[in-house]
Amino acid sequence: MKKLISILFFLPLFTFAQQTINASINHGGIERYYTLYVPASYSAGTDLPLVLNFHGYTSNAWQQSFLSNFNTIADSEGIIIVYPEGTENNTGTTHWNVGWGGSTVDDIGFTSALIDSISADYSINQDRVYSTGMSNGGFMSYQLACELSDRIAAIASVTGSMNMGWFNSCNPNHPMPVMEIHGTLDQTVSYNASSFTESIADILDFWANFNNCNSTAIVTNVPNTSTIDGCTAEHHIWENGNNGATVEHYKIINGGHSWPGSLFSIGVTNQDIDASEKIWAFFSKYDINGLIDPTSISHSVDKNNRKLIKIVDVLGRDVSEHSTGLLFYIYNDNSVEKKITLEK
Repeated sequence: MKKLISILFFLPLFTFAQQTINASINHGGIERYYTLYVPASYSAGTDLPLVLNFHGYTSNAWQQSFLSNFNTIADSEGIIIVYPEGTENNTGTTHWNVGWGGSTVDDIGFTSALIDSISADYSINQDRVYSTGMSNGGFMSYQLACELSDRIAAIASVTGSMNMGWFNSCNPNHPMPVMEIHGTLDQTVSYNASSFTESIADILDFWANFNNCNSTAIVTNVPNTSTIDGCTAEHHIWENGNNGATVEHYKIINGGHSWPGSLFSIGVTNQDIDASEKIWAFFSKYDINGLIDPTSISHSVDKNNRKLIKIVDVLGRDVSEHSTGLLFYIYNDNSVEKKITLEK
């Protein structure tokens, strides 16, 4: 049975606005708590994407919502966010059961039941359910990719990893877009292999191979917009996977165990990127069947009222250079202006 704990409304009278809902469901004989954020744009009957956002070890749902600031993205992009709450282990520490410490809690089953419960109350696009999380929550997202792939379209991990041996048992039933954001000097979850985790490099190779992506990543330097955060960033992307799936990695050089872009800095926190924005930009390209719009032209208008066009092929690659005809202005990901012509 679901139990409603509290609902906080931030709205003028008679006007629907965003809601923060603290509630629970009973699963496996345990009362399981979560916080749900519903944007003001929500309208019953219009299916919205759902993002699961898992907290780290010792943390909780409330802290994760403030750390990641995903609610702002929910408002601007029209998505529903759920922050599940982990159970306490035998030392009283909140956690997700990813094979550590003898926990027997069924967090995979809980997650599936939570998706069902939210879907019973809200209009959820079942093809657009995503998982992200911090640290232990990143591990949880990888575990969902392996064990609940029939419900998860894509995952992103921030400072998380995969346990030794998971490669042997991980076999999702569809290509799985994966993003990993990780600091090279993370002292909590090592960037390199540890006594119980795979190295981040091997994890990325595993998913690139699973998705049948290009074997070599395209690497670009992220502009160092913050010179006082003590770290820099690189963007790695393995392209051309099955169904358009990619694997992406933000490698935070000298970064620590933190959520990039967060106002709540813990140790060395990169401010050149906003992890939540990068994660949603990544998720928004996919549903459970792969690229949502494999042949698309996206456009906007700059301050001089010029059209900014990017042409993408079925694999998500920029093919602007190969078109001829009418003149348009093009901006690539590094904001370098190019001119092309499109065929009339």
